[in-house]
Amino acid sequence: MNKQHLKCLLIITVLLGTQLHASAHTNNTTASLLSSEDVILQWNRVLMGTIRTPGQQPPTIFPVRSFAMMHAAMFDAVNSIDGSYTPYFTNEPVSKNASVQAAAAQAAHDVLAALYPSRIAIFDAELGISLEGISEKRARQGIRVGQAVASRLLAHRANDGWNATPPPYVLPLTPGNWQPTPPAFPAAGFTHYPAVLPFAITSNTQFSPNPPPTLTSTEYASAFNEVKELGSAISTTRTADQTLVAQLWANVNTPTTVFFVWNNVAQTVAISRNNTTVENARLFALMNIAFHDALQTTFTSKFAHGLWRPVTAIRRAEEDDNPNTAPDAPAVSAFGVRISAPTDPPSSAAR
Repeated sequence: MNKQHLKCLLIITVLLGTQLHASAHTNNTTASLLSSEDVILQWNRVLMGTIRTPGQQPPTIFPVRSFAMMHAAMFDAVNSIDGSYTPYFTNEPVSKNASVQAAAAQAAHDVLAALYPSRIAIFDAELGISLEGISEKRARQGIRVGQAVASRLLAHRANDGWNATPPPYVLPLTPGNWQPTPPAFPAAGFTHYPAVLPFAITSNTQFSPNPPPTLTSTEYASAFNEVKELGSAISTTRTADQTLVAQLWANVNTPTTVFFVWNNVAQTVAISRNNTTVENARLFALMNIAFHDALQTTFTSKFAHGLWRPVTAIRRAEEDDNPNTAPDAPAVSAFGVRISAPTDPPSSAAR
């Protein structure tokens, strides 16, 4: 990753952190608290549990799509009743006496039932929990708007490109070109992501970062040596906090994957600020839509420029024609995970 990419990611992180004003942690809601759980947080938890269940998430679809779809539908359903904000996709005419909770729950239920049909029984049970205590008339009105909003959003995203077969991405072995990385040396994944329909941005290149620096430049050497130093197991400059941050985003010793981190942050903020359901619906919709499109922007740039990964760049530094870079010593590990030397079999983790 070059400095321009890193800068863009840091800006996104800072902006989200400023908006959310909290640190990430897993929201393990107990059964005794489910009855008082906000409906937005409830269905966010349900979706997390679904994605964590082996075999549920299609291997070529990033979970960010599910989060964005579900929360966009919940927001439009809630906002159709409350009317405080501009709709995301649709504004369904409905009585203001309709239940916001019922509308949000039905929208979430219908979106998830379409995306994960084998878990419909689970979603039905959660819907029952959501509707408890709501009068029949208000629930019926909320259910209707939730169904309508979900149906329209599902139709809109039915051919959004996520179901396409990922095209191959293979580059020559020329220095600087991306190559499969250890330990498994997998082929490039999610190569269809750039062609997916965004949720909010006008195109996948609307906010493209600048191209990476040339291999022979001073800027490249500076970024190279920074990554090499901070990533080394024997680094004397990496702080303990930087190690924890790296392990978090690399999913080391934690079940919290990159798809859950910012949703956990949003959960924490929603609870600490005692947000209303309407506020939570907007918060989670904005965050997850931004996450989907920001990640799409980075994937588009990654495949457009095809820059090699640090693990490849460091091992092949003698090929970059830059006098200010040098290969790493053999068998150096990053963040406590062993790195194999170039001649080792592909059985160790990549930097």
